[in-house]
Amino acid sequence: MRHNWVRATAAAAAVLALTWVGLDAQGRGRGAGAAAAPAKPSQPAPKRDLTGVWMKGAAPQGVKQFDGSAWTPGVQPPLSEWGLEQRKASKANNSGDFQLDETNDPVLTKCYPPGVPRVYFHPYPFEIIQTPKSVLQVFEYDHFMRRFWSDGRALPQDPDLLWMGTSVGKWLDDTTFEVVTVGLNTKTWIDRSGTPHSDQLKVTERFHRMDFDHLQIEFTFEDPKALAKPWITKGFFELRPGWELGEISCSGDYLSWPGA
Repeated sequence: MRHNWVRATAAAAAVLALTWVGLDAQGRGRGAGAAAAPAKPSQPAPKRDLTGVWMKGAAPQGVKQFDGSAWTPGVQPPLSEWGLEQRKASKANNSGDFQLDETNDPVLTKCYPPGVPRVYFHPYPFEIIQTPKSVLQVFEYDHFMRRFWSDGRALPQDPDLLWMGTSVGKWLDDTTFEVVTVGLNTKTWIDRSGTPHSDQLKVTERFHRMDFDHLQIEFTFEDPKALAKPWITKGFFELRPGWELGEISCSGDYLSWPGA
């Protein structure tokens, strides 16, 4: 029975390892095939508009972005002594350090929500929808949704601890929207390598629309308990105007666990 489970989960991991590959709602290829399409000149970015479906794209030459299991490949996060001790308990599978039957990754073993900021590692698109009082970020993976309040409210002083936290956003200029998120529970990792965080984690995202088709998100992670200093990294995304979000669920669609 155990060997059957290991084979099933290994097969599932192989499917997940085919990053950036899939079909959109109309059957068009995602990811590698789409990214390999001939580049065309992009139009200027519209003012104060992030609307659309976005997929992880290529980083500018010489710039590292999150990939595989780490936010900055080859660079260790600046963990505090507390963070280093917590990290020892992590048994990450996506980093290649542990097998599927050994990992304690909460996403793989319990189907927990990946939380923020790890949700970006899932190789599926997200959609941004703007309303008069807030901006919605809807992920294809498990249909997770974040609401960035943009009505001028302040962040809560004593936030409830949530999977996706509580977020407040504001426009810094016509092409840059800053989002600050607090109140993240401690059941998640920051990345897929087992990097821990405390309930003091604050995530600042600067969504910068570089032009019509390209979006850069600069992430700043601050956690006085788990991190020795703020940690800054970037991700790059491309607009997919012909795509519609599909349905990807962790609850049994492509994973088979004992007792499921």
